[in-house]
Amino acid sequence: MLDGIIRYSLKHRLTVLLLAAGALVYGSWIIIRLPVDVFPDLNRPMVTVLTEAHGLAPEEVETLVTLPVETALNGTPGVTRVRSSSGIGISIVYAEFEWGTDIFRNRQLVSERLALVKERLPADMTPTMGPISSIMGEIQFVGLVSEKPDVTPMDLRTLADWTVRPRLMTIPGISQVIVMGGQVKQYQILVSSDKLRKRGIALEELKHALSEISENTTGGFIDIEDKEFLIRPLGRVSSIEEIESSLVGMHLGLPVLVKDIAEVKIGAQLKRGEGSINGKHSVVMTILKQPGVSTIDLTHRIDIVLGELQKTLPEGVKIESDLFKQSRFIEASIHNVEEALRDGAIMVAIILFIFLLNVRTTAITLVTIPLSLVITAIVFKMMGLSLNTMTLGGLAVAIGELVDDACKISPTGSHPISRVGAS
Repeated sequence: MLDGIIRYSLKHRLTVLLLAAGALVYGSWIIIRLPVDVFPDLNRPMVTVLTEAHGLAPEEVETLVTLPVETALNGTPGVTRVRSSSGIGISIVYAEFEWGTDIFRNRQLVSERLALVKERLPADMTPTMGPISSIMGEIQFVGLVSEKPDVTPMDLRTLADWTVRPRLMTIPGISQVIVMGGQVKQYQILVSSDKLRKRGIALEELKHALSEISENTTGGFIDIEDKEFLIRPLGRVSSIEEIESSLVGMHLGLPVLVKDIAEVKIGAQLKRGEGSINGKHSVVMTILKQPGVSTIDLTHRIDIVLGELQKTLPEGVKIESDLFKQSRFIEASIHNVEEALRDGAIMVAIILFIFLLNVRTTAITLVTIPLSLVITAIVFKMMGLSLNTMTLGGLAVAIGELVDDACKISPTGSHPISRVGAS
């Protein structure tokens, strides 16, 4: 078969030349559009199920939440392994599927199983699926720092939660943005047990009343002059004063307001972690990407968006986008391979020409290097593979063997070439 290909190539040189030129152009177009990552996708398609179980100890979480979810996911078509982790108030279940299965179909199957198991869980506990991500999904850390003392950690966290994170989540290819540090803003109602007892209001009654002080309801419709109008009683609060003036009960025929039994103020949610940059309290956001997305292209889009956001932030707030970028390792790997290809081609050209004194042999050998690379890119595209540090390293190592084979098949008709190739 190989002899036949060689004979055909020698008889139809123009056809082979056109095919090589077409492969070179198409492969060059493909190689600049291949997704680039630090490592190939090393983990099976996996769906993560998260369930919040506030107030439960790890033993209770495992018995009441984790075990029913695991039981429901076992037997799902394509599932090869189910593992879990139960902590204080949280249950995490990992369902791993067979290689090659469609992640979106897997999530649909898990969603159907979770709909059946919800009735077996304690009240107010709803299992949810985590975002689609990969083992090397953390591609960038972004920080928010304050350069002025009047910008508090609470202000930074509010900007991160309500301005920066929603904008980043709109970028195609981002799976999740996790915010850490700062202070989460809360409207806190600090109840006085003494005032509550004097007005004869039970704590459970107060809790129920407070859950209804900020609601908009519907009052139906009203017809006026053959026109239908919607009635909307607006009861949602928007300030501390409105919370303080909300009714929570009656005592001796007189209304009891929130301010009569509690102090209302803005405070920070209880923290279980902290974020800092250069020893200063800051907010750090971890950006996760979806599998199969080019890390370099996605990082470039993120930097553009962060540059736009910086112009809209208050004075004294600065975005630190260079804390960590996975794209730097990828770019360094690509640069190393480019240097290896360049230096290898130059050294091959010089050595072959010095030892063989044959321009034709040198030209053929040099042509095989870019042609083989672009054909490799076409194969990567057909097989759904990406460029990463492992494949790029393999290409760099293969240059030596490629040149050796090119020397062996060079049509010069002399034996010294074979001796050079074999050496």
